Amino acid sequence: MRLTADNLSCRRSGRLLFSRLSFAVESGQALVITGPNGAGKSSLLTIISGRLKPAAGRISLSESGECTLAELINAVGHREGLKPMLTAEENLSFASDVLGAPALTPVEALAKLDVAHLARLPVAYLSAGQRRRVALARLFVTSRPIWLLDEPTAALDAGSQALLVGLMREHLANSGLIIAATHLPLGLKSTVSLTIEPPALTESDAGEEAW
Repeated sequence: MRLTADNLSCRRSGRLLFSRLSFAVESGQALVITGPNGAGKSSLLTIISGRLKPAAGRISLSESGECTLAELINAVGHREGLKPMLTAEENLSFASDVLGAPALTPVEALAKLDVAHLARLPVAYLSAGQRRRVALARLFVTSRPIWLLDEPTAALDAGSQALLVGLMREHLANSGLIIAATHLPLGLKSTVSLTIEPPALTESDAGEEAW
């Protein structure tokens, strides 16, 4: 499986975030996206997921069989996307039902992130780091080869970060593909690095920035 982006541009609210951005990443590799705040890292992930159309350019995926790119992606955003009054187990059961291709049970998935003991607690009562680990456990309740991660280590302590990196390495070793936007080094091998630099402001962009 090979994911290729060719000359992507992104414009949000009339403002150009990035342009002519290209990359290629394949099974067993991680694409690590870096750049300053506001450069468009999250917007790039949104384009890859299919929830935002690029202003220009295209994304293609080879050897995907009959599946679309969206059907192969399991995403964890900067916001966890959890229902606070549902338990951790209920949140993962819902994700499994929606995404399909079931893999581990919710409790088994929580155990991968060392939070199985929190399975029956409402997410609203969990700490930021615990909520993050519950959200990351969503990667294991369904079998999808492409992980799309926005700041995956956010709110995690050193031990939890090391645990996550180990799970990411395991996914790559099993021919998975990871695309991660991050401010911190992830310590992964077989990585493709992509740094997004904000473009120079045009006169029209500068006027929009002033507003």
